[in-house]
Amino acid sequence: MSKKAIVVSGGELDEELTVSILARQEDRCVIGVDKGMEFLYQHQFMPDYIVGDFDSVREEIRDYYKNEAHVPVREYNPVKDASDTEMAIRLAMTLGSKDITILGATGGRIDHLWANVQSLMIPFKAGIEAKIVDRQNMITIIGGGETHIRKSEAFGPYFSVFPLGEEIFGFNISGAKYPLKNHILRPYDSLCVSNQIADDSDEAVISFAMGHVILMETRD
Repeated sequence: MSKKAIVVSGGELDEELTVSILARQEDRCVIGVDKGMEFLYQHQFMPDYIVGDFDSVREEIRDYYKNEAHVPVREYNPVKDASDTEMAIRLAMTLGSKDITILGATGGRIDHLWANVQSLMIPFKAGIEAKIVDRQNMITIIGGGETHIRKSEAFGPYFSVFPLGEEIFGFNISGAKYPLKNHILRPYDSLCVSNQIADDSDEAVISFAMGHVILMETRD
């Protein structure tokens, strides 16, 4: 099993970005999730697994993967206790992936987006890197300690942080346009939206002792 997994879910998929990620990573496992299977089918990328209740994918595509291509299937009843994307994340973890990229997790319904963001905590707690990526955003979970956002490697010029349902004490940001020192970051706090690495700095550093926050690196 590859240590990298790409989950192609059924939300908004930017064609150029998705094709470039799928094409440039050779040693990876691709998991098609419900309607995300249609993108893979149309662009001739063969998934290693398909996952979902298949209520939003064309029947002929599902049948092609199941019966002709013989792709392993993880099919679930639509009445279930987890989203299709969460099922795919758990499958990637079970298969031994240590790095999970989730595409098609944004766009459309906000409840689906928020469920997908919260699902990032599942691999995070297991020590597995996972991120949601679309054309404008890269979303990850970070924990206590220091996180460095290097200007040369940043996904975009902006970054925002949000607590994941808990207050974060002693929260610091240095090397940024809007630095913070010993701040209490609360769930309703919008102070840390749309920050930037300072012009005279090569990186911004986020640090706090305990807890978890959502880090969004974004571009226009």
